[in-house]
Amino acid sequence: MTDTATQAKWDKLAPNFDLMAGRGTEARWLPVKQQLYSRMGDGRILFMALGTGLDIAAFPPDRQITAIDISPAMLQVAEPRVADYPGNLEARVMDVHELEFPDNHFDQVFTACSFCSVPRPVDGLRSLYRVLKPGGELCMFEHTGSRYFPFSAMMHLMTLLTEKVGPAMNRRTVGNVQAAGFELESLDHVFLDVVKTIVARKPAAPQASSISP
Repeated sequence: MTDTATQAKWDKLAPNFDLMAGRGTEARWLPVKQQLYSRMGDGRILFMALGTGLDIAAFPPDRQITAIDISPAMLQVAEPRVADYPGNLEARVMDVHELEFPDNHFDQVFTACSFCSVPRPVDGLRSLYRVLKPGGELCMFEHTGSRYFPFSAMMHLMTLLTEKVGPAMNRRTVGNVQAAGFELESLDHVFLDVVKTIVARKPAAPQASSISP
């Protein structure tokens, strides 16, 4: 069942989300996102939490992408950007905890600043794990909590306010990725230890032995 409380929160933010995200912020992180999204291959790609579609500008062309978001209001704002994408991009309203895709369906999964807002992050990552093919990539651009004082204390305090209207600021996303069963391949700190890119992989299926019993 869709998390209606979370859906309502993001529906409420949709009309002003582009203004809140800020042109400066998008411009600042655009090169980092372009580098991460350059990993998008020719297979089936799932992009989680499309929002108003600001990330589409960083997508390489001619890819086969299914994008989801829990908020129909967000995707309504995103419609012109989805329509302008020079490739195959389908946007669907969907909760990451209730993915309507078969097991082992996607070759890659991408996220951007989304797991700060998933109510049950490890469960959400396990859901992505389920629909990703064995050996498939999980590629994330995320902001997380910090390990260092005073940033750690500041972000815990900020989260008391921010999670009521949007994201939590103190998530331990790298640990959550590993807890969900993914194998961590690379971790790059973009800004301090707060903004980072994460590349992980669903373990390949074990190969059957060719030795007769």
